[in-house]
Amino acid sequence: MSPPSGKRKHATALGPESGKSKDGPQKRAKLQDARQIAVQTTDEAFKHGELDVDRFIRAREWEIKALEAGMRGSKKTLATRAHQTLPRSLRRRTASHNVKRVPKRLRARARKEMVEDNTPTVNTRTRKPRTSRARLRLETAKQLRSLASRTKAQKKSSSKDISSENTGEVQQISTRKARPKKSVASPGILSGPPKATGKFRKRQRDKTWLPTHVFHSKRAHMTPPKEPLWRFAIPVTLAEKCYRPTHRAAWSRGAIAWDTSYMSTIMLEGRMESLFGVLKAMGVENVWEGAGRKWRDGKRAWEGWMYENNASPMKPIAPVTIIWCAMQEQEPETGGTGTHPNKTKSNKKETRRKVMVRVHPSAFLQLWTELLAISKLQYPPVMVEDVRFEIGSIEITGNDATEALLGILEPVNVGSATAEKDEKPEQTWTALKGLTTAASLPPNALLGLSVCDPRLRYPPRRIGSSGVAETEERLMKVLSEWPPDRSQFAPAIFERDARLAAARQLASQKAINRRRSLAPPGSYPEIRPSDPQIPILLISSRTGSTSQGTWTVLLPWRCVLPIWYSLMHYPLSSGGNVRFGGLNEKRQVTFEAGLPWFPADYPGTKAGWEWEMKEREKRKHEWEKRPKGKRIEWGSVDLGEKRKGEIGIGWACDWERLVGGLASDKRTTSGEGEENHNRMEVDNPPGASIAQPVANTTSNSKKESPSEHNINHLVSSFAEQCVRRSLRNIPTALQEAIKTNTTLISVKITLLTRGTPTPCARLYRLPTTNSELRKKWVDMHRMLCDKTKPQNNKNYNNNNNRRKQPPRLPKSTNEISIEERRRRLAASLLLPPLSNSGEVIQAGDPNYPPVPDEEDLIGYITSGSFSLSEGRGVGIGCVLLEKVARYGNEAASGSGSGTGSGTGNEAERMICIVREAGMGLGRLAKWEVV
Repeated sequence: MSPPSGKRKHATALGPESGKSKDGPQKRAKLQDARQIAVQTTDEAFKHGELDVDRFIRAREWEIKALEAGMRGSKKTLATRAHQTLPRSLRRRTASHNVKRVPKRLRARARKEMVEDNTPTVNTRTRKPRTSRARLRLETAKQLRSLASRTKAQKKSSSKDISSENTGEVQQISTRKARPKKSVASPGILSGPPKATGKFRKRQRDKTWLPTHVFHSKRAHMTPPKEPLWRFAIPVTLAEKCYRPTHRAAWSRGAIAWDTSYMSTIMLEGRMESLFGVLKAMGVENVWEGAGRKWRDGKRAWEGWMYENNASPMKPIAPVTIIWCAMQEQEPETGGTGTHPNKTKSNKKETRRKVMVRVHPSAFLQLWTELLAISKLQYPPVMVEDVRFEIGSIEITGNDATEALLGILEPVNVGSATAEKDEKPEQTWTALKGLTTAASLPPNALLGLSVCDPRLRYPPRRIGSSGVAETEERLMKVLSEWPPDRSQFAPAIFERDARLAAARQLASQKAINRRRSLAPPGSYPEIRPSDPQIPILLISSRTGSTSQGTWTVLLPWRCVLPIWYSLMHYPLSSGGNVRFGGLNEKRQVTFEAGLPWFPADYPGTKAGWEWEMKEREKRKHEWEKRPKGKRIEWGSVDLGEKRKGEIGIGWACDWERLVGGLASDKRTTSGEGEENHNRMEVDNPPGASIAQPVANTTSNSKKESPSEHNINHLVSSFAEQCVRRSLRNIPTALQEAIKTNTTLISVKITLLTRGTPTPCARLYRLPTTNSELRKKWVDMHRMLCDKTKPQNNKNYNNNNNRRKQPPRLPKSTNEISIEERRRRLAASLLLPPLSNSGEVIQAGDPNYPPVPDEEDLIGYITSGSFSLSEGRGVGIGCVLLEKVARYGNEAASGSGSGTGSGTGNEAERMICIVREAGMGLGRLAKWEVV
């Protein structure tokens, strides 16, 4: 039977035996045959000792043809196909049979390979629909095309009739300048998302797309269509392996960017006194003296927390970024006196200021309600506007982040820096060539300017420096003086007319392409006065205590996409392009910086509690879908010392149990209550604890909130003082929250041994009720510290690095009494346990100490993994302040530790034990407030 035409070659076409062999031997035989060249002997060319020239030439001709055929076959066999030579970021699923999924430079080669290999290709235009839905869509498209053609024909005929009737003078129609539409962001009213195009309108009924949604949907995993996150379709993670590339781009070489347009923006406008009253009522403190002068002048941004108004105790809402609009620059008189004209008359207008508040979307509604209520109590009242869908943002970090932004953001009206005393913000921006990190700038520095359309400079070119010495000298001068502190004026991003004008004047891509085609070869089109001036606001911030900085670009919502495409295609000097990230990559960079990520790592807030409830649902679903033989049985977890069962809910951070104690164990369903009631006493061995029920997790927790359990969160600036037992400079309303037993603080957990912490891991302090168990953990910590000390000191190696042994008994033991022998034997038994090799005892050893009891449980880990920046397991979690502070008093007094030195007790106070959920093994770690 012959193989069907137009299909791939079947095994039967290669030979009768080829179908029986497996892929491995068949491939090896194919490669071996391609590497061998057939030859022909010369015996037939000689007859009776004479040379037959004709036969000799034909034999050599056959060998030459065999050599050429072998070369061609070897090249086809050993070489890879066009789509297989692409890097991972350019690979597409259908690239093997669709040349349009291959870059243009390789399409000719891919098309040739498909023809030679009889690859079945698909043409979307001529493909017949196979389903009823596809058939219906095709018929609808045909009807719409016919309707559009008839409409165009009618318009043309009507225009011809009008021109034939008006044979006289043509009437000219006078036009006026387009007025901005009625404010979408009306004061005190929530604004709606921008109107979507007709093609994608149905897909945005229950959610809002980011400006770069189409770009991300082709390259990343998005949130499920029916499960949007914070009412946005947000990219979760890239569609390729990106954990290590993300770390390298953020910390060593390159840059990584995020479209953070989902961040909510609130605009406040009013008199200075009223704005001060609103911000102070929301908990903004310690920035009203001389230290906050630059912030109030609109030259710095402030990052901190806002709290609920009139809440006792104070409850945090979310971390926010507050930016004041700088005062409008006044032009001096022409006489050169340097005084401002009509200063007394315009004094009232100058005091009316604008403040921009940026907050995470998970806490926007809560903050909006609080601000709206407080603004109405001020006199005169403060106008509150929702500008979430008018202002977008892009965040970029990495060593090449500044270079990428300088290459695509070209300011308008730069001017010359030599003619003026103070440089303009545009001149300061262009002087930042060579800056490797935004952390070198003043903390939270602002730079407001206007840039031209980046599509007129596409594709972007790598920026060059006029001279290395000259560029570095100018950069150092700018960093030391920072001219925007003297010359920064009111950024245009605060004006709604400027934002709308920039979005309205954006030309279509077709018009941009036409201008680029008319430009001379190798040059960009000229900038016209009618081109839009995009107002932007650059914010430089530092990523925690690291030396890496982050740029945040605020710009109009509709101008995000043009800048994003240019940013993604900018060629970095270190090689490659700027990477993009999703929500998981954002969490990864924050985690590697040793900082908690809002809202996941703040369960004491309303937004953090809602996030925890959703994560509980996901983990519970993953646990239930596993077979019973392959999932963890929480009631069978061995905690050592005849203790059975996991503490609390195994798949969750059970903050209710931590705060409420054993009282929360009564949260069982009726079926479980009957099962526990009917259980006989003989079912459990004496001294073993009964496994706590794990049902009733999220069915009732959905309606709960942290306020119902009185769970509160204390920010890091005040948590460090509280851990040190100092309430100095802490607001009185916040001291009430500290005195409660339900306050959580965020901590960073660093393992001292092997292992990697995971979410929901349990955190214990050193045992406080069992002195022997506490001594075992303390001795293990001391040995770990001794192991990490430098080994270059001979005295240290001989004395301190070995376990202290009791004095040996003399050879003649007759002189030693029995009481002395017993005393020395007891002393040797109380020494720190060692493994067989003399090293620190490892996990799995019979002498490894068990974890403490539930009374010493202090918190949970909310985010944990292996940190590439530190090279060890690191976690971010929360602990109960009341247990940590009480434990600090016990450690300071020396109870249960057996040591009197204050240094040792201080080190012991920061020790904790980490136990994974569903496991009984504990690992030593240290914690610190973040």
